[in-house]
Amino acid sequence: MTKIENQTQYEWAVKRVEELLPLVKDDTPLNDPNSIELELLSNLVADYSEEHFSLGEPSLVDVLKLRMYEMGLNQKSLAKLVGVSPSRLSDYISGKCEPTLKVAREISRKLNIDANIVLGV
Repeated sequence: MTKIENQTQYEWAVKRVEELLPLVKDDTPLNDPNSIELELLSNLVADYSEEHFSLGEPSLVDVLKLRMYEMGLNQKSLAKLVGVSPSRLSDYISGKCEPTLKVAREISRKLNIDANIVLGV
């Protein structure tokens, strides 16, 4: 098998990986048949999972809401932290507009959000 083509094959491969896991330990030689099979099937399962079950990159809106929750901030306090008006921050959170480069830098730096997410790339 070079690629998992459907859900049935995926389920079989996941089951086989679960059977192999107890048989392969940290000190199992890399040329052991169980170790080789586990590595190959694990890669196939990972590829299929990424293609069919991937969540994708988070949006700026999602990350801003998460950071607000994590930091115990409301929209007003977050707006003050990043240097924008509460109404402008509301526009970012609702997806009505995107931050300017200057504001994007502040969001990335002060909230520790990856710049790629802030810039939508």
